[in-house]
Amino acid sequence: MPSSDLSRTGGSQTTGLVRSSLTVDLDAIAANYRLLRDRAAPATCAAVVKADAYGLGVVHVASRLWREGCRIFFVASLEEAITLREVLPAAEITALNGLLPGEAAYYRDHTILPTLNDPGQIDTWAQFCRSHEPMPAAVHLDTGMSRLGLAPTDQDRLAENPERLNDFDFRYLLSHLACADTPEHPMNEQQREDFAAIADRLPTATRSLAASSGIFLGPEWHFDMVRAGISMYGGAPNATAPNPVAPVVTLNAIVLQIRDVDRPETVGYGATHRFTGKSRVATIAAGYADGYLRSASGQATAYWGETVLPLVGRVSMDLITLDATKAKGLSVGDTVQLIGPQYGINELSADAGTIPYEILTSLGHRYHRQYTGGDT
Repeated sequence: MPSSDLSRTGGSQTTGLVRSSLTVDLDAIAANYRLLRDRAAPATCAAVVKADAYGLGVVHVASRLWREGCRIFFVASLEEAITLREVLPAAEITALNGLLPGEAAYYRDHTILPTLNDPGQIDTWAQFCRSHEPMPAAVHLDTGMSRLGLAPTDQDRLAENPERLNDFDFRYLLSHLACADTPEHPMNEQQREDFAAIADRLPTATRSLAASSGIFLGPEWHFDMVRAGISMYGGAPNATAPNPVAPVVTLNAIVLQIRDVDRPETVGYGATHRFTGKSRVATIAAGYADGYLRSASGQATAYWGETVLPLVGRVSMDLITLDATKAKGLSVGDTVQLIGPQYGINELSADAGTIPYEILTSLGHRYHRQYTGGDT
């Protein structure tokens, strides 16, 4: 059965404390990147490491991807880009959120590419480059998301006046698929056609439409470059086919108390679960303050070895409760697996009514984090 001999390592002020642990397999991330890169070839495969590498630690993740041969990285904000520049001095880094007032000099000083999301940003970057020197940027087209990017009318105006792109290095032409995780959705083909059509009317640049799920739509969506994101971190590209990528994270949590229930009793806030017979309930050190979502209440599953432990009652801030009736020998101080090979981020997100992105980016910092693979 699983061992109760826990790793009692932590930071300098917590050495010796028993802590729930989050393990990130950097070699699995690298293997997933290779799979996506090979699937997209001959297109280039960039890596998306925004939101602290989807919550898993950009310093460790980006360094491992660099050793795997990735040279092009995308983040969300300028702040994230500056942080990544400290980690990867030679990488090409693009920030997706746009060129905001007063930011141009920071992009220049840190050798970061802005993504130009509207005509005003294009003109601002062109003017800045005229005053200094031509520097690279990405231009983002909205082909169906109605979020960031040039609207269709602005795209037409730009195609009619392409000289607006002459004063800087027009490096990338980007767009983003709205429904790539639903392969049969008609928007996938419509967006591909719209993107190709406007790209043909603009000066030559590296074209990029597909992120993780888009890679699996087929070569027609790959264009010149793809942007690998959630599938590097173990997220399934869609729900219609077996997940081809390896799991990346394992979350083990400490058993704080085990209680025998010998009469009908309720458990947790709201008394949402009632035991109807003799049972055992295990209280576990994880809750929504740790990113274990409240929406998983009464839905999720944990494992102790091969034994399934259903989550019963509501997820609270610091605690969850599991039906441990079948876990003979489970003791205080043992660990149960909340996320792992048997029950991963895709299964947990489905049971919690959300997506793997939210599961990963919500994982808190009260867990002891450890990294395996690479130089760790």
